[in-house]
Amino acid sequence: MSPEDQRAYDSLELRIQTILPEQYQDCYDEVEPVSMGSAGLKYGKDGKVAWQDIWKHFCDLAMAGGPPHKGKLLLPATPLEIQADPDRYTQVVEEICRGIKLVTFLESAPAEAPGWIRVECTTEGAAGWLARAIVMENVSARCEGTGLYVPAGPNYRIEKEVKNVITSMAKTCHYWMDHMWAAQQRIIGDLFQTIAKESPLIQPTTEADDALRTHLTNRLRDELGMEVAETQTPGWLNLPCPTIKSAIWLMRALVVANVMSRREETHLCLPLNPTTDPQGDHVLQALKKTLAFASAQGVM
Repeated sequence: MSPEDQRAYDSLELRIQTILPEQYQDCYDEVEPVSMGSAGLKYGKDGKVAWQDIWKHFCDLAMAGGPPHKGKLLLPATPLEIQADPDRYTQVVEEICRGIKLVTFLESAPAEAPGWIRVECTTEGAAGWLARAIVMENVSARCEGTGLYVPAGPNYRIEKEVKNVITSMAKTCHYWMDHMWAAQQRIIGDLFQTIAKESPLIQPTTEADDALRTHLTNRLRDELGMEVAETQTPGWLNLPCPTIKSAIWLMRALVVANVMSRREETHLCLPLNPTTDPQGDHVLQALKKTLAFASAQGVM
């Protein structure tokens, strides 16, 4: 690499180190994406799930290279799904909010946007880090100011989707609150402010994205020679990668370029947002730089 490229790569590495808990710094490439298995539900005397008593340990963060909590992305319900069963939706939201309170002590409530719950975080940095970390666990999340948004739906089951949301909150908040010093949390907040000057955080859309999907698919093929996977998730493009390790490396590097990213097995998942990145320019340019670094480091 040229001296200029080396400086850019060193900056990338520093950003990645900055967002990781101390235990992963300087060794995150050694983390294996191996699951510890799923913890079973426990119930209190009142017959309700005792969410605070379920977990003693957590798998490594997906951000650090550990296994995502889910294999496929958990999506929020659509307005039509909610309208079809509003009472059940209310029950699910109340249970998720109860669980979040028990495992994180954070306050939450139904968001204005249907299908979402707003969790009030202490700082914008906390909301931004948790949103990125939760998405990497393959649970939908987004952030706005100090608000962290997680999904809900009337079809969510206690032992499945409800547990998925609460587990992802418990896991990521555990690492944020218990494995990071206050000074590091402030540094992460400062980093997010710095990279926001380069680009707004590109988060996946919740609106129709067909035109942008087609446009970016064509650009990826024409400019990078990359084909997207046939199976797609609303708001996302899936790019096949050679290995799980390469998908993890690219995912992490893109996140510190302010591109919300995640992976499903060997697929790197890129966000589509016709408002903040209408032509896919930032996603594409960030991917180009990341691929160049990956090639230079022998990742791809």
